[in-house]
Amino acid sequence: MQVDAIDTRILAALQSNGRLSNQDLADQVALSPSACLRRVRTLEESGLIRGYRAELDAAALGFELEAIVQVTLDRSREDWHGEFMQQVQAFEEVTAAYVVTGPCNYILQLRCRNLAAFSDFIVEKLNKVPGMRDICSHLVMKTLKDTRDHLPLGRG
Repeated sequence: MQVDAIDTRILAALQSNGRLSNQDLADQVALSPSACLRRVRTLEESGLIRGYRAELDAAALGFELEAIVQVTLDRSREDWHGEFMQQVQAFEEVTAAYVVTGPCNYILQLRCRNLAAFSDFIVEKLNKVPGMRDICSHLVMKTLKDTRDHLPLGRG
């Protein structure tokens, strides 16, 4: 799908506030409400807009600990990647998982209620994954910037 400047403005506005009414969105991007709605539906149908969701406050909900964990697996095991990815999908503590280049195979982002829950996850779950070779954890002390859910679209 070809994205023009108006589509980019629509995407930027919706990623900042997914609850905008069609009228407010149309006003922001200088379109009629019907034209704006058509464009939004086209963006949804094309998959450029994958969905809408609420952004939750992890700390207020009792998830006080965030960690970044580097994982290295024994790659001599058959289907080591497939097994690991299947395990990661089952771990609710893992909020994001990445295959990476460098000294480790994966980087995981975790959210846990506290240090005890984090320790239990590392010892009782992650460390028991078949083929686990190395785990290196980094506890997040303070988040300076987190815009993973916002693409740098500018304002078109």
